[in-house]
Amino acid sequence: MYALVDGNNFYVSCERVFRPSLNGRPVVVLSNNYGCAIARSNEAKELGVKMAAPWFSIKHLEQEAGLVALSSNFTLYGDMSDRMMSLVAGLGPTQEIYSIDESFVGLQGVRGDLARRARRVRERVFQWTGIPCCVGIASTKTLAKLANHIAKSAERRPGSYPAELAQVCNLAALPGQDLDDVLAATDVGEVWGVGPRIGKQLRDLQVHTVLDLVRADPATIRRRWGVTLERTVRELQGQCCVHLDDAPGPKKQIACTRSFGRPMHELPPLLEAVSEFAGRAAEKLRAQQSVATEMLVFVHTSPYRPGPQLSRSVVVPLRKPTDDTLVLARAAAEGMRFMYVPGYRFIKAGVILVELQPANLQQGELDLGSDERFDIPEQRSRLMSAMDAINGRYGKGTVHTASTGQTAPRRQWTMKQERRTPQYTTRLEDVPVARA
Repeated sequence: MYALVDGNNFYVSCERVFRPSLNGRPVVVLSNNYGCAIARSNEAKELGVKMAAPWFSIKHLEQEAGLVALSSNFTLYGDMSDRMMSLVAGLGPTQEIYSIDESFVGLQGVRGDLARRARRVRERVFQWTGIPCCVGIASTKTLAKLANHIAKSAERRPGSYPAELAQVCNLAALPGQDLDDVLAATDVGEVWGVGPRIGKQLRDLQVHTVLDLVRADPATIRRRWGVTLERTVRELQGQCCVHLDDAPGPKKQIACTRSFGRPMHELPPLLEAVSEFAGRAAEKLRAQQSVATEMLVFVHTSPYRPGPQLSRSVVVPLRKPTDDTLVLARAAAEGMRFMYVPGYRFIKAGVILVELQPANLQQGELDLGSDERFDIPEQRSRLMSAMDAINGRYGKGTVHTASTGQTAPRRQWTMKQERRTPQYTTRLEDVPVARA
């Protein structure tokens, strides 16, 4: 048995914890530089705001409907997620944190009424963090994901499903006919792993509901769509094919990309940006104890702005696998110098570390006349550890390479974040104060 616990409209809910005045109002959280809506309150959804709707297309709702738009505050969301997941872990003996607002919990060996236990955990999460959530329970992860969707839909749209399935839905406890009725009322596109393209193909073959997909022949599904969709069908039929991943493996690629607050046409700020991105990627690389052998650097203009267009990328090979911030920042700068062409207004750049391998994998090589300053691995490793420790304690960017330029408020390429709320839980100056 598995449970999926999912925070409702998570980013918006985090904002509402510290700003109760937002309750009952249409709220959206915008992506970097106000690109599009990445989270919506139920009130915003009722206004017709779609996920990933461009800001320019919904901006008029500020005046017409009182829409509140906020900049993303990922430091706050990450900390609130940690608090929520620590409480969710009490639901069962094993846990897989699937995303910032979703967590699978294994219920093997848990006795008693699972739905009642889930409701108590849900109430505790709301009482201790202020985050509302829904719980789906079933015999497989795919069914648990579907049960969570049903629990949310029954809460948001009364009448769409039986009222007793709101907030907490245990599909395993439903009688056979009741389960068939629920599956028949759910569109096939709501199944985890069935995207718009496959959903359209299934509907063309008269597979419109989840019940239709459950009754499909897995072998036929495999011949037409492959083993992944076959596994999904078997999971819907109650056969466990996807197990909990308690310790996710290291990433095979690490990327750090950003859109600029305004177009950049000169080389120096572009060098600052990719140096900063390389430093952020290097921190993530060291955190998973890996090293990179190649770096991809890219930069491009905006296809939505007038003027000449250009999109370029280059793969910079590294002389030896490394997680050294200074080496990676230098490689990123070399890649940008190679790509840069004057006369263009660049809007986004980034670095992607590829061909990752474990840090404890040693590479022997001939001396090819490398710079001696970079050939004292023990000292450089201690330096990187000290940088990570300082930045972890005092905040990202406290110690950084000189090539990243001046501090954030004076950088030309930083993102627009005028609508960002305070970092209530992680920054001492932003902690709310209750006054008598």
